[in-house]
Amino acid sequence: MAGTYAPAIGQEAAQVGSAAALDAGDWIVPAFREQIVYLMRGSPMHKILWYAMGMEEGAEIPEGSNLMPPSIPVGSQALHATGIGWGKALRGENAATITYFGDGATSTGDVYEALNFAGAYDAQTVFLCQNNQYAISTPRRVQTRAETLAQKAVAAGIEGIQVDGNDVLAVYVATTEALEKARNGNPVLIEAETYRRSMHTTSDDPSVYRSAEEEADWEQRDPISRFETYLRSEGVLDDNRIEEINAAIEAELADAIDRAKEGQSEIDPVDMFRHTFAEMPPVLQRQLAEYKVMRDE
Repeated sequence: MAGTYAPAIGQEAAQVGSAAALDAGDWIVPAFREQIVYLMRGSPMHKILWYAMGMEEGAEIPEGSNLMPPSIPVGSQALHATGIGWGKALRGENAATITYFGDGATSTGDVYEALNFAGAYDAQTVFLCQNNQYAISTPRRVQTRAETLAQKAVAAGIEGIQVDGNDVLAVYVATTEALEKARNGNPVLIEAETYRRSMHTTSDDPSVYRSAEEEADWEQRDPISRFETYLRSEGVLDDNRIEEINAAIEAELADAIDRAKEGQSEIDPVDMFRHTFAEMPPVLQRQLAEYKVMRDE
């Protein structure tokens, strides 16, 4: 049913903590791994599944959610976020924009240009780098000689901070403070140090480039388990409450899967040929003919 998608397992705290800090008027410019942020902003779960199934209907944004669609090119969304943040500044609006990207994106020109522009023009933007230690298979230590990714903000003349990306409360505090600074014309780069516990995408095999020992070490710092332990110690959670939460999640997910399957049956795959160009070029005409033969066999 689903095609290739990018799991966010291990990065839950970085996304939940930052999204929880946002005001309703703030804008979100995600990359391609921010399913959690979409859910927190009110996107229906079945639409997230649609997008993974190759249905562009899944990229439709709920009215008034101040969300942008997923961005697949690495780093380009930072430019969009700077533009929105600059627009907020020009209009004198008390709102900010947050954009998400991974450690690999900090090695792209787009991200540096976005940081530099934001600093030069007081764009009301927070740049949240989820440093999950790998740009697909390239480890953090190979990407740059910089000791931290947060310090890359120095060259752009803006503030850079580093936070434990597996501590949801720490991320919430850091993002809340950064958003307030951004609303006052002082953009901020946050490096949330975390770990991608799953594959880069479902077409990736992480066992090729990292060890089981490394994965086991980071498993001990899993953000969900860590926060659960804290909430238990505070008397907020117990076994019964966790069981109730898990049952509710399973039921909601089952409903979303059913809805996603229903939506898939309503889609005509031929549309991907019809709506790519105003006039279908010969290469697509041949592919369309081949598809129709396969479909009718």
